[in-house]
Amino acid sequence: MVIKTEGLTKKYGKIAALDDLNLEVEEGEIFGLLGPNGAGKTTIISMLCTILKPTSGRAWVNGFDIVKESSKVRKSIGIVFQQPSVDDLLTGRENLAMHNLLFGVPRELRKQRIDEVLSLVNLEKRADDLVNTYSGGMRRRLELARGIMHHPKILFLDEPTLGLDPQTREHIWEYIQNLAEKECMTVMLTTHYMEEAEQLCDRVAIIDYGKIVALDPPQILKSQIVGDVVKLKLKQEQKNPAIQRIRELDYVKNVKEKDGMLYLSIEDAGRHLQDLLTHTGQIDFVEVRRGTLSDVFLHYTGREIREAEAEGGYWERVMKK
Repeated sequence: MVIKTEGLTKKYGKIAALDDLNLEVEEGEIFGLLGPNGAGKTTIISMLCTILKPTSGRAWVNGFDIVKESSKVRKSIGIVFQQPSVDDLLTGRENLAMHNLLFGVPRELRKQRIDEVLSLVNLEKRADDLVNTYSGGMRRRLELARGIMHHPKILFLDEPTLGLDPQTREHIWEYIQNLAEKECMTVMLTTHYMEEAEQLCDRVAIIDYGKIVALDPPQILKSQIVGDVVKLKLKQEQKNPAIQRIRELDYVKNVKEKDGMLYLSIEDAGRHLQDLLTHTGQIDFVEVRRGTLSDVFLHYTGREIREAEAEGGYWERVMKK
């Protein structure tokens, strides 16, 4: 395992930002930490990158202990932070050249690496301009270029696609996926974009209140929990008996009621929908769609990720409990 944690915990006073994390990530895997802002995703990344020390527990990155061998961990990794971290007073090319020196990239490879990553993120024409003239999206692209230039063993990406246009975003992920396959580079990323995690990750851990509540490949998570999703609005006078009948159907996996609507996870909606509707009686509205990771998140947390975002960060939500 290229990343391993045992009981990894980070507390601030009595509040656990991360609570007893046990995790193993394989070499060459693209692994996603999925959850709302403040759920603990960035805390995990920060500890694995040796920026934060754990309160308790242990972790190893590329076989090195994150506390006892922090310098060896840092030589093994690349990281793109959530907050901007490039030097505004240097040009894009100078930022990359400085990074080359810090990571000891051989002299004969430096220009080649810089040219490669500038082309990747479409910054060739602005490479010799000062970074303080860059847009937010351009700065993000430069940070991504810097993070992968030295071909790290493990690449940590904290909300990596913020500020990127769709074309650049797709191009960068194509390159990262190729790196993971060809060079056995492991990628760990945080995101609160469900579709991003679903499309890109080999496995996903859903994080909520500092804990992993689900962990599996996206397709398995969806098939085990969701299947197809049917959204219904029942006649008020028929609501309670209809819900009871629906719960007894063997092809109905899960029933959630929210804002006057009923959300059903069922197996093979095409085959069972007609029978389902015979048990509901009259309805005001029906919608059928394929299940998503958003539905998985709703199943495990009782709310949609947009609602979790609206509630604020981890600390605010903990204090409401």
